[in-house]
Amino acid sequence: MTAQSRRTKEQTGAAFNANRGGASAFLHHPTDHQSTPDNRKSAQRRLIVNADDFGMSEEVNKAVIRAYKEGVLTSTSLMVTGAAFEHAVKLAREHPGLAVGIHLVTVVGKSVLGHAEIPTLVDREGNFSNNPVSAGLKYYFSAASRRELRKELTAQFEKFRSTGLPLSHIDGHLHLHVHPVIFNTALELGAKYGARRMRVPVEERQLALEFDSSNIVQKTIYSLLFGGLALYMKSRLKKRGFTFPERVYGNLQSGRMSEGYCLYVLERLTTEISEIYFHPAVYEDHKVLNSEERQCSIEFEALMSTTVKQRMQELGINLTNYFGI
Repeated sequence: MTAQSRRTKEQTGAAFNANRGGASAFLHHPTDHQSTPDNRKSAQRRLIVNADDFGMSEEVNKAVIRAYKEGVLTSTSLMVTGAAFEHAVKLAREHPGLAVGIHLVTVVGKSVLGHAEIPTLVDREGNFSNNPVSAGLKYYFSAASRRELRKELTAQFEKFRSTGLPLSHIDGHLHLHVHPVIFNTALELGAKYGARRMRVPVEERQLALEFDSSNIVQKTIYSLLFGGLALYMKSRLKKRGFTFPERVYGNLQSGRMSEGYCLYVLERLTTEISEIYFHPAVYEDHKVLNSEERQCSIEFEALMSTTVKQRMQELGINLTNYFGI
């Protein structure tokens, strides 16, 4: 373990202990060495609770911090090209126990570099394509796009480094970091910039369908696609000394995450290390919400749920973050 990792874990533990109303009350600390059979069984199930899109807006940022301080959130992924990036960094510095990873943006979002430097990737306003399929094909088949993609991803890692925040992990907006070109570039750059952990979004199709049998075709396609890519990712990650949660929950329930689904997953965790991720936000009481905003509010409430907290305790699930795996 590096000195930086040790310092980060110490900061994490201290901050979690200070915030007893939130995730800190349920964290399992490495110093808990009790060797009873019940403790060993409990320690086998560790859960990362992550919020994506930190930095996208102040509404997202405020939800992340509240869910960390008062709810079950332990981790977040920073969108360095987000409109509220500076606000997110300020909040993260004020809450050093919150683990912060990088949320790489290569589709449906803004770039760090301007159009002049990456003309095949973004429009003149610096916007990536809103079509993940066409963007993915371009990244795979266009040599010029691959060169520009490396420049842009390097710029995103550099911008994260400029914050001075410890880099918890790597993931990607809309999971496009599973794309072989993006993944291999992110793996190389991650090692260079000190990351040793990455999200591998693979989850059980049957579990998702038993909870919600709708969209069976989409869930099947996603399971096959992400499952195949996960095998490749895990092999490469292990060779480079990276670690990752064995299961990640949220992709097959994207846009429909809720307290009910969270409770359903908690009852069925079987692997030692899992992650469940959300897209929370909080809004002013007078604001009329659209459907996307209502869903973000539902996901925030799931993170704040007293029922979720209590069930985690009852099941002996130990909250952690990427630094703890």
